Amino acid sequence: MSPSPREVFLRLVHGVAEGNWAELPELYGEVTDVRHPMAMPESEPLTGRRVLAEHFTAPPGAAESSPRRRVVDVVVHETADPEVIVAEFAYEFTGPDRAPAKVPCVFVMRVREGRIIESRDYIDPIRTYTARGDLDLLLAALHGRAS
Repeated sequence: MSPSPREVFLRLVHGVAEGNWAELPELYGEVTDVRHPMAMPESEPLTGRRVLAEHFTAPPGAAESSPRRRVVDVVVHETADPEVIVAEFAYEFTGPDRAPAKVPCVFVMRVREGRIIESRDYIDPIRTYTARGDLDLLLAALHGRAS
């Protein structure tokens, strides 16, 4: 039996938190549609497992500089459609300055036969950049949009 949408979601967010990047693309269908509507700068849809493998590939040295995180405050809402869930959660970070940060997220996912085939991942960009110690990158992205 295929894992439930809830189980796939939990594997995804805990895999991200633990840095298991190589395993994450297998959670997605060969063809999928993943969007990050709040991304700053704006990002293109991720439309297949191969594209997601590139998305989850960290540049050399990034793993060492990536903040430690854990998944907290998980609430998964089942919907009338058994393939679709709405999941609320947060990543707690310890940033480069050792200050704690919490990044709230909401994912709306469609999981079919144990694979994510569609997802809208709403992640707070201001808190994400702040937690990473990269607020100047966000400001530069915003400044670039205003030009």
